[in-house]
Amino acid sequence: MADPEAPADPLPARPAAEIIAGVLEPLTGSPLPVRIEAWDGSSAGPSGVPVVELASPDAILRMLWHPGELGAAQAYVTGELDVQGDLGAALDHVWRVVHERNLRAFRPHPRNLARIARAARELGVLRTAPEAPRSQARIRGRLHSLRRDKRAISHHYDLSNDFYSKILDPHMAYSCGYWMSSDPSYTVEDAQRDKLDLVCRKLGLREGMRVLDIGCGWGSLSIHAADKFGVDVVGVTLSREQKAFADKRIAEIGLTDRVDIRLQDYREIPDGPFDAVASLEMGEHVGQRNYPRYAQALFENVKPTGRVLIQQMSRCGRHPGGGPFIESFIAPDMHMRPVGETIGMLEEAGLELRDVHALREHYVRTVDAWHQQFEANWDELCAMVGEEVARVWRLYLVGGGRAFRDGRMGVDQLLLVRPDRSGGSGMPAVRGPAHG
Repeated sequence: MADPEAPADPLPARPAAEIIAGVLEPLTGSPLPVRIEAWDGSSAGPSGVPVVELASPDAILRMLWHPGELGAAQAYVTGELDVQGDLGAALDHVWRVVHERNLRAFRPHPRNLARIARAARELGVLRTAPEAPRSQARIRGRLHSLRRDKRAISHHYDLSNDFYSKILDPHMAYSCGYWMSSDPSYTVEDAQRDKLDLVCRKLGLREGMRVLDIGCGWGSLSIHAADKFGVDVVGVTLSREQKAFADKRIAEIGLTDRVDIRLQDYREIPDGPFDAVASLEMGEHVGQRNYPRYAQALFENVKPTGRVLIQQMSRCGRHPGGGPFIESFIAPDMHMRPVGETIGMLEEAGLELRDVHALREHYVRTVDAWHQQFEANWDELCAMVGEEVARVWRLYLVGGGRAFRDGRMGVDQLLLVRPDRSGGSGMPAVRGPAHG
């Protein structure tokens, strides 16, 4: 309990928004790209631009201790920083200003650093960093050990099956869809069904085949392949929530004799090889060092002339994990790379590349559909997981969709085959409609 006789923190002599604007203008140029409304009721900046609300000095403190994306994200998810109106439109405006003014190449001059220090002192925020938000991941242990991988996957995927059901389509497919129509009546459920069908056709699935689904999620592909193509499927996941959901759905459909969902790591599959292997947006989670081991597991678990279909995100430049926000709040230990580097690792494992199918624009539409459902269910989602976690997801969906739209990230389906001893692929000489 606070001491009622203790002196209160002195208020700054000048309005807080004026102090902050005085720091930002030399860094961003004039006019400011946003209008600031501070906790003391003051405001600064032009009209007709996005309005950033700073509800607490802690927002500034976080950005001082973690300059750039992480500090801003921490302040946003805690509600210490908010944006009036459309968050996506605000981010678009800021990125446009950054590009037009070439701010990404900016390096603070010592004079600016001194100005920041004086402003922080005047605002009363020269103190230790606030505690990290509760929603921020706290993953320990040796990178990509079995135990740490389980914890990293659990942080993201064990949030709540009910939570994900309010965002995803009825298939519970948490990967890029395949949009075959622009008709408004064509939904994300249709796009996910067509994606699952495309994967099965590319794999050449036929009744009686035995298929491995690595990183099976909530079982969308495993169930579709068994139900529509008559194959037997083993799906592996590290998420208990996902397995529980998939097992229940498999029992409801009557596929318990065709689909086996296991709580198992890709390095521990004991009963290969299979006739075909699929892995949809799971390779991003294995890490750079472990990717050759993942590629080897794909090779070892498919029979000669058997096909392997990987759907995987790609990224160039800095932040192969997706950036400070994604790495800290969404997918700890994730690693993406240019698609060519991934293909090289798969080929070194002995697989032969047969097809690359870029789906980047399809992810823009997929994430947009998820975001629409997310906003429509905002109140329910906040009741499930709390507003802080909901704000994490709003930032994730808005930012993620723009990363694909603007080409900072891509996603591809890679079709590969394990050649037999004579070099045979078992693939048809002429590409047909079965490949999509």
